[in-house]
Amino acid sequence: MANLIVVGISDFKIAKSPDVLITYALGSCVGTCLYDSTLRIAGLSHILLPEAAICKNDNNVMKYADTAIVELVRVMEMQGASRYRLTAKIAGGAKMFATTGTSMGDRNVIAVKNELQKLGIRIIAEDTGSNYGRTVEFHPEDGCVLVKSVMHGNSTL
Repeated sequence: MANLIVVGISDFKIAKSPDVLITYALGSCVGTCLYDSTLRIAGLSHILLPEAAICKNDNNVMKYADTAIVELVRVMEMQGASRYRLTAKIAGGAKMFATTGTSMGDRNVIAVKNELQKLGIRIIAEDTGSNYGRTVEFHPEDGCVLVKSVMHGNSTL
């Protein structure tokens, strides 16, 4: 029987089948799903902010795109995953409030994409932007990512 492993805000977790990773309430935050299809190891990060430099006195590396993704990859590699086999699916990064210019959601998506590119991890699917929240459910059995939204239904990445 599968365990549902909840990933909180500014957190990440790793799972293998039959367990399922889930993170709730992605507004401007970005859910970053990393997957090694050979070993069926899945990692899910709930990123709150684009870069650690925003909060110099905060040591939570899981909060920021520029530190969380590096750390998630490191922990996944400790469990046998290969960075060269990892693929990514991302969701979230919504513009939740009316603002002019680049929203925090946009900045988060850009930061996640930049970090994945630096690490050589290919993004194979995404559901980002717009103005609504999402919940992400990540299945290590097959790498399927289910994106749920109250107002926009469900989609599969």
